[in-house]
Amino acid sequence: MTMSPLPASVAHKPLFLLTMWILVSSAANLAWEFAQLPLYTLYADPDAGKIVRYVLHCTAGDVLIALGAYALTALALGNWSWPLRNPLRGIVLATTLGLTYTAASEWYNVYLAPAWAYSERMPLVFGIGLAPLLQWLLIPPLVLFIVRRTSAPTAPNKQVIKSGEDAAPETVKGGK
Repeated sequence: MTMSPLPASVAHKPLFLLTMWILVSSAANLAWEFAQLPLYTLYADPDAGKIVRYVLHCTAGDVLIALGAYALTALALGNWSWPLRNPLRGIVLATTLGLTYTAASEWYNVYLAPAWAYSERMPLVFGIGLAPLLQWLLIPPLVLFIVRRTSAPTAPNKQVIKSGEDAAPETVKGGK
């Protein structure tokens, strides 16, 4: 799948960048949520509908975290187009915000609420699941890469001028 760049008039608008951030984050986080299922006790639940509802609920939460991280980063940097104008500082801040929130949320929801539980297969880092931590270390930079790639302005079409015997008279320099 190749991503074709959009005209600069569309691609550099902050609302377009934010929309792309949300759409790409949604797809990436949905895939991640399904991939990490075996690391949670929910995976063993015989009710497939319940599993799907939980995954969609968690994905919606991930998208809200991504949206919040994007917005707080934009406010901190003073630029809603930070993925194009200040990508390095922006992604460090957005990733840190997402990772921090996720660590606190995982701790709360596993140990204090308890809304979910890790299976014995989940590697832990200071009691927090490695999979959700990796999610917020890997997905924001991936989203940034895709958003930047799809938001790069297209270069104007360059007209190739042939010269020589095989050139049509109207395309040869100086020809009519």
